[in-house]
Amino acid sequence: MEDLPDFLIVGAGIFGVSTAYHLALHLDRPSQIVLLDRAPPPSTPAASTDINKIIRADYTNPLYVALGFEALDAWKSLPFFRDAGVYHPSGWISMDEKDSDAPALIRKNFRDCGRGDVLVDMTEDEVRRAWGGLLERTDCSSFGSYYYNSSAGWADAGKALQLMAQEAIRLGVRYEVGEARRIVCGEQGVQGVKTADGTVYRARKIILATGAWTSQLMSSVEDEWDLPEADRVERQVSAAGVTVSHFQLSPEEKSRYSQLPVLVYGGQGEVIPPTAEGILKFTTATSFTNTIRTSSGHEISVPLPDQVHVPQELQDDHIRAIRPRLPEMLDNHRQPDYWRLCWDAISPSQHPLITRHPDSRLSHLYFAVGGSFHSYKFLPTIGKYVVNVLHGVSNGAEKDEAWAWKTDRTGDRGVHERLVPGREFRDFAE
Repeated sequence: MEDLPDFLIVGAGIFGVSTAYHLALHLDRPSQIVLLDRAPPPSTPAASTDINKIIRADYTNPLYVALGFEALDAWKSLPFFRDAGVYHPSGWISMDEKDSDAPALIRKNFRDCGRGDVLVDMTEDEVRRAWGGLLERTDCSSFGSYYYNSSAGWADAGKALQLMAQEAIRLGVRYEVGEARRIVCGEQGVQGVKTADGTVYRARKIILATGAWTSQLMSSVEDEWDLPEADRVERQVSAAGVTVSHFQLSPEEKSRYSQLPVLVYGGQGEVIPPTAEGILKFTTATSFTNTIRTSSGHEISVPLPDQVHVPQELQDDHIRAIRPRLPEMLDNHRQPDYWRLCWDAISPSQHPLITRHPDSRLSHLYFAVGGSFHSYKFLPTIGKYVVNVLHGVSNGAEKDEAWAWKTDRTGDRGVHERLVPGREFRDFAE
């Protein structure tokens, strides 16, 4: 064991890259950290590698309000983010559904942490007249109130991930390219991972930051140790997909729509302002699993290898969901210029899983997974909490409990409930 690296991080999405970066800041020898991914940074096709992601602190759970503002401060202050201009403080406008208690809880949480001044209530008429009248045709019939949050915005997601990975490498982290296919075990438990080309990477501690691919990677070792269904990682996090559409705007359209803040259409999805290349992105809350049966008879959800081709029924569902937001984008039968199926690991409560494996035979194995479609914003900071877990240091009772391996899932309100999958991908593909 003397010549082994201290840490092998498998997966260079937000959890893996942030962990590598924060480990490198605190280790005397960052070369003892190996970051392994299927591709050079930014990792593909991870959920983290995207044209943009929303950055905000609007949560009903005070824990994530605090974490959100901590991350926002880091997005603005870390030199490699600040100098590259990857964070865009556009603000966001939230449309609050009449039957939802979330807006009141968010407002209270902001007041309680001394940030209430960033929220401004608006009337429907004010919303329609603001931002050059871009929301004049928006269907507001299901909403009862509106607020503008000046502290929110969005980030160039893939670019920011690449910048932090490059900074970790500059600090001394070893970045290796290879697709992890199997957990390698020995007499002393987990030793490392084996890649598609047969290379075995070993370390004293192995951190799976493998997102939606976690169950797929874990299934072989779970079979090897004959773990019961209740003790398998699929019960903690499961691969879920959502559909995202993109419209390529003309220069004139880009100039006009760049006035928009992030548009939060209740719990139904968002519109993110155009990128520098003029791409306007729509998200929806329709999520799905892709369940398969493993050779040992266990059911797990796995990402589809093709993330570009979207079944027509799923496209139709998406168009119906985005039409009320900016109806003019679909005038004259206009359709999205391209689609993406975005996969992430989602937990029942949408808390991430940041913990050591509870089975003593797998005690060298740690997890940093479960983005649940809302964790990208924590890229600058989440790694420091993973580092504490790796060193056996508490993150505080609230975080330790929220991010631990779960044996009881009752009584916990979800962090991002609307995105819990309710259908199978094949329901749309048949």
